[in-house]
Amino acid sequence: MPWLKGIESDRQASYPSPRRCAVDRRSFLRGVSRRKPVKHDVEPHLPSWQRIGDAVAALEDQAELWIAQLVDGIPYDPPPGPEAAKVLAWIERDLWPKIQQTPAEIDNLLHGLGGGHVPSGSSGAPTRGRMDVLPTGRNFYSVDIRGIPTPTAWKIGSRAAEQVIERYVQEEGEYPRTLGLSVWGTSTMRTGGDDWAEALALLGVRPVWEGSSWRVVDIEVLPVEALGRPRVDVTLRISGFFRDAFPNLISLFDRAVQVVAELPEAEDDNPLRARADHDFRMWRAEGLSTEQAAQRSRFRVFGSKPGAYGAGLQGLIEAQNWTSDQDLARAYLNWSGYAYTGDGHGQSAPESLQRQLQDLQIVLHNQDNREHDLLDSDDYYQFQGGLIAAVRTLSGRDPKAYFGDHSRPERPQVRALSEEVDRVYRSRVINPKWIQGVMRHGYKGSFEMAATLDYLFAYDVTAHCVADFMYEGVARAYVLDPEVQAFVAEHNPWALRDMSERLLEAHQRGAWAGADPALLAHLEAIMLESEAVVEQR
Repeated sequence: MPWLKGIESDRQASYPSPRRCAVDRRSFLRGVSRRKPVKHDVEPHLPSWQRIGDAVAALEDQAELWIAQLVDGIPYDPPPGPEAAKVLAWIERDLWPKIQQTPAEIDNLLHGLGGGHVPSGSSGAPTRGRMDVLPTGRNFYSVDIRGIPTPTAWKIGSRAAEQVIERYVQEEGEYPRTLGLSVWGTSTMRTGGDDWAEALALLGVRPVWEGSSWRVVDIEVLPVEALGRPRVDVTLRISGFFRDAFPNLISLFDRAVQVVAELPEAEDDNPLRARADHDFRMWRAEGLSTEQAAQRSRFRVFGSKPGAYGAGLQGLIEAQNWTSDQDLARAYLNWSGYAYTGDGHGQSAPESLQRQLQDLQIVLHNQDNREHDLLDSDDYYQFQGGLIAAVRTLSGRDPKAYFGDHSRPERPQVRALSEEVDRVYRSRVINPKWIQGVMRHGYKGSFEMAATLDYLFAYDVTAHCVADFMYEGVARAYVLDPEVQAFVAEHNPWALRDMSERLLEAHQRGAWAGADPALLAHLEAIMLESEAVVEQR
């Protein structure tokens, strides 16, 4: 089939690449438009971009209609054009049967718990074009760590790096000198190393692959003239799982740091070398040997101590056992103060971490798919929010907080963290469809609403990225809405108590400064009432 020709993958896998999926999406839409012009209310006086946007929206509506007709088993109306028909045929033949097998997740889980065999399968994100991971519910296998970052990840990461730099230049009028990035092992497995590739690209270094195996065998330093910009001094905060799974990448980045620190370049072009030279002299003045000072001045990969995992903030937030930024920053620093280098051993280096963080200009975190969001897990606020709180405490200022969206690999985007929070708030958190959806799941649905509020609050107190109207919106949607309140009170009164208490805490800590007193009084009454119910159980 022509649509399946030219499929690319780093290991010759039999699935459409993200780039190919993007191309065929355009072909799909062309097929729609060739068959039957789409009628839409587009005024000729509107800007061209708005007319195009309206047309694309209409085409997407038609595509969704055809897919619905396919699923329902009814004839296509109107009939699709040739290109659209090819894509629909692929969906009907290959994709839809695999999606229908997703209920096997529970069967395979129970079978595995009973000691039975669970079929194996690829790992990855279907929303990034990885159709080979379907059907889900299999015992997925990982990646060859020697091939990370892949050539595809390098393209995505280098493009994302340029977008981060471009955004900072637009906002600040100068090139960034320093950046902090959190890197997780699970996303690295899904993407083939987008984040690591971006860190290398910011530094001005690219991987070198061995021709036949596509394994990374070396690094190549890109001249500043070729970059067209200064290098960026990148500090990485890795997760415990990443530390355990990818020691080769730690060694690769450490080698890149060592090489860049030795380049005979001007301070403005190579802030890493300038900072390393300055810190070397400082450590020598404090009595360290030449070897120790050189090593400490070039620490750029940090994480929790060997055998430990996490960033240390979850317990404080859940127990309300903190009073100020300093408490949150101290926890983050205590859990992140081990430096990792090419020798594979972590060593305690809290002073080196603090030296790096006090001058960070950008704190970046990336997300590689749209199967979850930054308010779905405590890890996001712990890693990015904790890093922001630490920088603010050490430097007395807020760094630029950016959130990278790599869910469409052909077009990675960079948003301000506050913009991403606002996007998730409007699209999911207070979306009536999402609320009605979780209400089908009783206790668990109530728990998910309470967890979403917890993560929203935690991101705010660490990163200062939530507006007052968001707290009010959550209060009215989750706690004050009569239908939702009755549902939560019936299935999970603990969640109702916790949500009302968390909202009151947000006001008490100054995060929700402009709260309506009457609304607060209502929340307090609900909290006391639900507390009484919980005590009776």
